[in-house]
Parts: sequence; structure tokens; C-alpha cells
Amino acid sequence: MHELKHHYVRTNGIRMHVHEAGAGYPVVLCHGFPEIWYSWRHQLTALSDAGFRVIAPDQRGYGETGAPPKIEDYSLRNLVADLTGMLDELGIARCAIAGHDWGGIVAWGAAMMAPDRIEKVAGLNTPFLPRPPVKPTDLFRAMAGGKFHYILYFQEPGVAEAELEADVRRTLRGFYQDLAELKIEAGSNDPPGVLGPAGGGILDRLPDRPPGKFLTPEDFEVFVKAFERSGFRGPLNWYRNFDRNWEESAGLEYRVNQPALMICAERDPVLPPRMAAGMKASVPNLTRTIIIKDCGHWTQQEKPEEVNQALIEFLRS
Repeated sequence: MHELKHHYVRTNGIRMHVHEAGAGYPVVLCHGFPEIWYSWRHQLTALSDAGFRVIAPDQRGYGETGAPPKIEDYSLRNLVADLTGMLDELGIARCAIAGHDWGGIVAWGAAMMAPDRIEKVAGLNTPFLPRPPVKPTDLFRAMAGGKFHYILYFQEPGVAEAELEADVRRTLRGFYQDLAELKIEAGSNDPPGVLGPAGGGILDRLPDRPPGKFLTPEDFEVFVKAFERSGFRGPLNWYRNFDRNWEESAGLEYRVNQPALMICAERDPVLPPRMAAGMKASVPNLTRTIIIKDCGHWTQQEKPEEVNQALIEFLRS
């Protein structure tokens, strides 16, 4: 087992907190919302043991990484520039990248915006989607039809922060659930916490009960301490850049040409496998799409062995 080490690098105007393990071909792992580097703890061990240099940063606004004050500081261009600057500081010319949830958007974006730095890309739950014809928030409003939509709820600065930071333990208990089970309990086709009747906040739609079995009490405490320290404003600002990201991508060829892997979770109601259908048109070198059975949203934590095997096979191919 390789020793896990953490350190800090200066990149794109911020100090980034980075965890690393192993040596060999470099692989960058990008976490989602609301997580930190620790969501990749199982992969740091397995991939480093398989001969890779594994790098898992706290991304901008998360954990011990810097959190600039302006909303526009969290655009996708900045998130990708954070990673390329990190690679520069680490002396890495090219690497593979994998991302889960929001980290998947960053991973696909890095492959598209910095193709000379990214040689392979893997998405967990988050597919590479074509650029929409209209602003994303317009699509979300149409989807919501006047009901609650969590991304729209996140748009107003200060509102979601006040709810989520009032009791960080309660907030994270609500998020770190088996969302497929919650969907069944609700008796609704609306993913819990995502869509629902108008009014209220996101925690009104998520239960207050122990987190999923993929987290030990010690694991849960790592996340709690991280978000008690950082708060949620930085992470929420990622959501407030959907329209800006759309506008700034107008000149890009919306296509990922690198060898790619798509890992879907069978029972993720937020990012269901059907969203990955048709990816081959925009990702012509998509080598494989895997659907992990009996898995909810927190894929690399819920099913680490399956994820590790898929990533190692892809990286070695």
C-alpha cells in the first residue's frame, strides 16, 4: 500500500489542497457536490497499488482549497485552469482524468478545453452532453414547470447557504443517502431533493436519518469537519455559473476526442444511465459504457471495487 500524502500547490490564483498516492502514470480524480477529495479514498489506494500516480484535489471552494469571493470565479474555465495549473506545479505534462457528479462536468470540460493535457477521460454518473440551444436555467425552469428545482433554488446568493450551513451534520445526513430508496419511499417520479412541490428548501425534501452504509461514522466526520470549516458558498457558486459556462462555451467544438469511459449507476435518480445514451456522437472514442448494478448516486464510495476495476482496466488499455 502506498503512503497517502497531502500538500498544497499555487494554481490560478488560489492555494489548492491536494492528496496523492503512488507513482507512475498520473490520474486526476475530481469530486462532486457536496464532497471533497476524501470521496476518492478507495480509488487512491487501489489505483496507486495498481501502479498509477493518483491525485485527488479539494477543488475550488471545497475543503482546504481557496474559496474566492466572486460568483464568476467559479466558472468552468476557472475550474479547468485550476487543474492545468496544478499539473504545471506538479511537473505533469499529460494525464488521465476522472470525475464524479460535478467533477464529471469538470473532467469532460478539461478534456475539451485542454486536450493537450488530458489523454484519457472517465465520467462517473455524469455524461458528456451536447451544448443546449438555450440557457441552462431556461431549460431548468421549463423542466420544473413552476415546481421546486434545486438548481434554481441554488441561484439566489445567500438563500441555500443559510439553509445548508445552519446544521452541517443534518445537511450532510440528508445528502448522503441511498437516493433510490428515498425515491421509492416518496412514491413519486421526482428525484428527492431535485424536483417537487413549490416552496421550502432542499432539506425539506431530504430525510434526517443516518447516512448510507457506504460511510462509516469516521468517514462521515471527515466530511462534516470539512464543510463546517468551508461552508457551502463556494460549492453553490459552481451552480450559479451554468449560464456563464454556456455563454463561454459558444466558440468551442463541443466534442471530446480522447479515449473515454462512462460509468453509470443503475439506481441513481439524479443522473440516471439513460442520460448517457447517444454519447458516442460527441465522444467518438468512447470505449465502453458500464452500468454498475444496485448502485445509487455516490458511486465510487458505494461500489468501490467495481469502480476500481473499471478504471484500472481503462487506464491500462
